[in-house]
Amino acid sequence: MTDQAHNGEKVAWTEQELAEIEEIASRYPSRRSAMLPVLWMAQHKFGWLSLPVLELVAETVGVPPSEARAVASFYTMLKKKPTGRYVLQVCHTLSCALNGAEEIIRHIESKYDFDENGNTPDGLFTLERVECLASCGSGPMMQVGEHYYERLTPEKVDEILAGFESGEPLPTPRPEADEWQWNLQS
Repeated sequence: MTDQAHNGEKVAWTEQELAEIEEIASRYPSRRSAMLPVLWMAQHKFGWLSLPVLELVAETVGVPPSEARAVASFYTMLKKKPTGRYVLQVCHTLSCALNGAEEIIRHIESKYDFDENGNTPDGLFTLERVECLASCGSGPMMQVGEHYYERLTPEKVDEILAGFESGEPLPTPRPEADEWQWNLQS
């Protein structure tokens, strides 16, 4: 594939990744339709979608690099700049805002020295304010990777972030799920 570098490493797929891409592409009527899953794989592997990575994806699915860049630029879940190992996405839309999202954001900002891109100097965290993450009944909330952390307090945030910092197992996401009770009888 390409010989360009991304963060000092060669941009290429392993044989195993190529096999996985072939399996993914076989699910679609045209190879270009596999672009989103391949972009997601690339981001998972390389951390973010630099120009060399986007060129690799374009070559892999058989489209011009400009098309891969256009698709990547549309989706906020696809990162076009370097991010920390853990991206802390704090919802600040109305329901979360009314329940203390700004306090949570200020608390996180006070704990770390974030640069203008929202990254910590050690590359561990990126802080992003995001729009609704569809957890309006349990705000304030934060998404880290694929996990939701809800009904946040500064103390809960400290526990969650300490787990990421130490590499220790994190608290189970969504512990409040056991509190929910459904009245199915009318």
